[in-house]
Amino acid sequence: MNKQPKLFIVEDDPKLRQMLADYFSSNDLLVTCFEDGESVASSIIEQQPDLVILDLMLPGDDGLSICRQIRNEFFGKVMMLTASDDDFDHVAALEIGADDFVTKPIRPRVLLARVRMLLRRESFDEEKVNSSASQTIKYGQLRLQQQRKRCELSGKEITMTDSEFDLLWLLANSPDQALSREALTLALRGIEYDGLDRTVDNKIVNLRKKVRR
Repeated sequence: MNKQPKLFIVEDDPKLRQMLADYFSSNDLLVTCFEDGESVASSIIEQQPDLVILDLMLPGDDGLSICRQIRNEFFGKVMMLTASDDDFDHVAALEIGADDFVTKPIRPRVLLARVRMLLRRESFDEEKVNSSASQTIKYGQLRLQQQRKRCELSGKEITMTDSEFDLLWLLANSPDQALSREALTLALRGIEYDGLDRTVDNKIVNLRKKVRR
């Protein structure tokens, strides 16, 4: 990237917050930290960082509440941090607009890789999707516009996160091909499937709810 990516970290654990700030700063990201959820939403919307890392449990507004407040007016990526392995929390985060989530304890090098993947997702997707594919796909009443990441069903726009659209676009470009969880995880997140990650499964569930009529 030509410019230094701007990263917001919202984390109430001071040691973890400082460790992440130091690590990301040393890897050429411009980092701003917040220790609680108070007034964070307005700062995110006003300053429009490239990516926000949100802890799920925060003093004041929690991560889910902040994500819900910003999603319609924030144009960057949202990554949620959680100490919970409860699928309910993961699904809730994805449904309200998080692009990814990471379960603690955190491995900084892995987290950095996932942050970088989110930051370059647009160009990554262009490489993964067949370069000759049309920028618009239509199946019956379903219409997808890749450049704008817009999904319409029966003429009505369906709200979805960038990562949900990316998954739907990838599936739409392979209508006669069975895509494995391993292939989808690698294509969408740039990491190998570990046998436990439910990100793709959760997004499939969300998409079925949104486009089923």
